[in-house]
Amino acid sequence: MKLAFLYGAGHAAVVLTALLFGCSGWGGPSKPSWMDGASSEYPSAQYLTGVGQGDNRAVADNQAYAALARIFKAEISAQSQDWESYLVVEQRGTSHDERRLALDNLTRVSTDKVLENAKILDRWYDAGKGLHYALGGMHRAQAETALVERMTELDRAVLSDVDEAGHTSDRLAKVRALRRATRNVVLRETYNADLRVVRASGQGMPPRFRLQELSRELEDYLASHLVLTVVITGDHVEPVQRALTEGLIKEGLHVAALPSGTETASGAGPRPTPELLIRGMVRVWPVDIRDPQFTYVRWCSDFEIVDLAGQQIIGAISKGGKEGHLSEREATAKVIRVMQQDLSADVAKAVAAHVYGESELPAEAIRPAGCPREALRARPANATH
Repeated sequence: MKLAFLYGAGHAAVVLTALLFGCSGWGGPSKPSWMDGASSEYPSAQYLTGVGQGDNRAVADNQAYAALARIFKAEISAQSQDWESYLVVEQRGTSHDERRLALDNLTRVSTDKVLENAKILDRWYDAGKGLHYALGGMHRAQAETALVERMTELDRAVLSDVDEAGHTSDRLAKVRALRRATRNVVLRETYNADLRVVRASGQGMPPRFRLQELSRELEDYLASHLVLTVVITGDHVEPVQRALTEGLIKEGLHVAALPSGTETASGAGPRPTPELLIRGMVRVWPVDIRDPQFTYVRWCSDFEIVDLAGQQIIGAISKGGKEGHLSEREATAKVIRVMQQDLSADVAKAVAAHVYGESELPAEAIRPAGCPREALRARPANATH
């Protein structure tokens, strides 16, 4: 009986040891070939792969997907030189970092779509090192089919927008069609960069419309047919007008002075006649807030966007706030800086979004954020007219 027990325990130990050594990894009893960069099961001619490692399975899986994503991002970065001209037109005057952020966003959008076709093909656990490994990959032919379908859809959309831009007599409609076409061409180019990675040949699909040509057509049309003008009244007019004008230019819009002798009617002359008028009033005044350390100054602004050709107000925007500092002079200086930032960003972006057809302007100003009636009658400190 004792001998039988010892034999059974020893046999179990042998079996357990065999199981531990024989099943040391998910991918098989020994190191899989894909760990060394080649695999007969997943040949590079048919699969695009990336290897990840980590302390657990989830980390290894995520690293495998990240390795795949880096392949696509590297190709897009290599092809991005041609897109820089678009990004400059798209965000004229902005910093290189902001344009790079826009490019990174395009990269993320396209790469996320491509990685929809990726999955974990195999896993392996290295018992000696205590590390998990994952092989992420996608079938080249399947990914190619998905990309070609998306690019074909974009080609149809671009052709439709270019055709609309060429036949419409409405200025805004033409700008919006060209804008959509340009954006879709950029997105198509990101997919084309992805396609060059997916195809073993490295060949993409030549575009019918070139990005530089569409960007130049949009920029030229904005400069000659859809010019804006800015008229500011109230306090600290010069810094406010400068900030708003610079903000509009950064959005790719063109700003010109209003023809002399009128504020609401179009005029003749060699310069393009403004299409839209951004008419604003700004007030700055000290407010009595019982604070033993800081003095506060409030600001408010009300803007109307006027269609000069139709002689109608098409939108209104209000902005306002208050800032505090050790003295009224310092608080006023801080208010001016904040005003410039807000107007250059928020108001300019709202107007640009309307021009490009991305969103509608608010129909009415939001009075609580704008100028209350008492502020209109108040005589603010340090005001310039």
